[in-house]
Amino acid sequence: MSLSIEKLQLLHDGAFIPAHPLALLEDKSLDEESQRQLTQYYLNAGVDGLAVGVHTTQFEIRDPKFNLYERVLQLAKEEVQNTVLKKTILMVAGVCGPTDQAIEEAILAKKIGYDMVLLSNGGLNHYTESDLLERTRKIANILPVFGFYLQPAVGGRAFSYEFWKDFANIDNVLAIKMAPFNRYQTLDVVRAVCESNRTDEIALYTGNDDNIVLDLFTNYEFKKNGETCEKEIVGGLLGHWSVWTESAVKMFEDIKLARKEEKIDKKWLTIAQKVTDSNAAFFDSANQFKGSISGINEVLRRQGLLRGNWCLAENEVLSEGQAEEITRVEQEYPELNDIEFILEFLLSKNHV
Repeated sequence: MSLSIEKLQLLHDGAFIPAHPLALLEDKSLDEESQRQLTQYYLNAGVDGLAVGVHTTQFEIRDPKFNLYERVLQLAKEEVQNTVLKKTILMVAGVCGPTDQAIEEAILAKKIGYDMVLLSNGGLNHYTESDLLERTRKIANILPVFGFYLQPAVGGRAFSYEFWKDFANIDNVLAIKMAPFNRYQTLDVVRAVCESNRTDEIALYTGNDDNIVLDLFTNYEFKKNGETCEKEIVGGLLGHWSVWTESAVKMFEDIKLARKEEKIDKKWLTIAQKVTDSNAAFFDSANQFKGSISGINEVLRRQGLLRGNWCLAENEVLSEGQAEEITRVEQEYPELNDIEFILEFLLSKNHV
């Protein structure tokens, strides 16, 4: 299965794709009302796509004890189908686990109507790089693949430059999300794509939460057969964009315009610092990202979009001092917040 021309164009022009959180009740059961409301919030905020069943959605949704993977994917797809939109929405399903599990999830995502899979290599340290490449080929035969370089702090691992070059050469790999939180490893991916046989067929996306704004402004240059190869990071697929989303969409549109007009004001360096500082609070960088999912949920709880910051895993809770850090960035960077938009959104829903 391949992408439509319209969706392929969106992917390469640069899409704003938040990683969709999971709405729970205190007893750990799915809060379907809030889950649907979250999707509606993102669509109203102007996103270009949704990534569902990914790290921010909590990997535990696959646990037979909860068995929420299929339902969560269905809910997001239903809300997109039921919402009158003036734009195309790219639907990305998170796929992970051993090859058989990944194949099963990709088949399910295709059945539900998703466009691509974000393929995680996390938790597969016993797989060689060759094993993972073969796994990718099998998934790419089912749906287009969004590659994913996940940082080691949350279950990823470092890969060789050769791995990424071979990965880029796989047909139906159409994009790569770079989230190693490491400039050297990010460079490996960009260079590998430039030196692959499919340079122009792969869109690069940032997942580097510590470098979002600067990633989106960077133009990379490498030599390929004596010629200069240029490559940009065109968009983002981010857990960070699941909060303060409407403001972030506007920022992304401003970045794309500045990039197009080649008028990059130094103000963006300060904005970049503010975004990274906010991310540190949301994702709990001070404690090796232990409170990353609960931190995102806490922001959404404060804004009235979730009933609580609960997570399926008992150890997924706010770290000591994290709530205070979230309060600090909320107060320090009101221009990044979208609380007024959310209040209007919730008010309009309550009066429908």
